[in-house]
Amino acid sequence: MSNDINSEGGGVMVTKLNDLLNWSRLSSLWPMGFGIACCAIEMMGSYASTYDMDRLGVFPRPSARQSDVIIIAGTVTFKMAERIKRLYEQMPEPKYVISMGSCSNCGGPYWQHGYHVVKGVDRVIPVDVYVQGCPPRPEALIGAIIELQKKIEGEQLISG
Repeated sequence: MSNDINSEGGGVMVTKLNDLLNWSRLSSLWPMGFGIACCAIEMMGSYASTYDMDRLGVFPRPSARQSDVIIIAGTVTFKMAERIKRLYEQMPEPKYVISMGSCSNCGGPYWQHGYHVVKGVDRVIPVDVYVQGCPPRPEALIGAIIELQKKIEGEQLISG
């Protein structure tokens, strides 16, 4: 029996630095949940053991300075929009936004009858992935996380 590492087929792995960095980022998303309305209940449900988002590398964080994803779940009012923008600006780069539910996507049923509702969080901060529904199921949020991971996988951090 030989002690040579390469004789057993293992040992050295060659990859691009971008691929390695993207893999590590998509495998450890730390979202900050910003639950404003009924969509927040579904977001909390997706963190429960039934759906097990830990297997996707998703670990919720309470602080904007420790998060790389913000999930806006619920009705965004003009008063709340200032706070959302401030939290978004506190997040380190690269940062991503998931808009969850009809209210955060386009104002939902409230923008027609209320002067206080923003017609979509994308008017305040840039959104990467939209989750449709009122309220969307936890499976839809998991699908959005997977779509965000696909987006991260294709990014170029280092030019060359």
